[in-house]
Amino acid sequence: MSGWLLLLTRWLIVGQPVLFGFTASSALAALPIRGLPLGVLIIARLFVTAFGLAAGLAMTSRRPAALSMATAALAISAAADVFTLTTSIWPNNRAPGDTPLYIAGTVAFHAAWLIYLRRSEYVRATFG
Repeated sequence: MSGWLLLLTRWLIVGQPVLFGFTASSALAALPIRGLPLGVLIIARLFVTAFGLAAGLAMTSRRPAALSMATAALAISAAADVFTLTTSIWPNNRAPGDTPLYIAGTVAFHAAWLIYLRRSEYVRATFG
């Protein structure tokens, strides 16, 4: 495995869990104030991250269902990101008016990977 596919698997295995760890550690400080909704969202984001990690490991091992798992992981990751960005549950310090830019960025990021998985000849040859 090489190139963009290797980058995607490393993002799913390393990048996404590290990013979740940093953001969740800051969100935990707000847990006493924001309560149960934040706790549920942290757990949901943990499951999304774990599924992405499983998809990345499946891709690394070239498992038959890896491509479907990666597609699903990217889709639910995008949905979780957009939900988190559009609600006031998760603590943030974005400037007013910046949220649409963050949403556009996360949708573009995930859409680009989904298009790559769908159209790439290398991905098709690897997971046939």
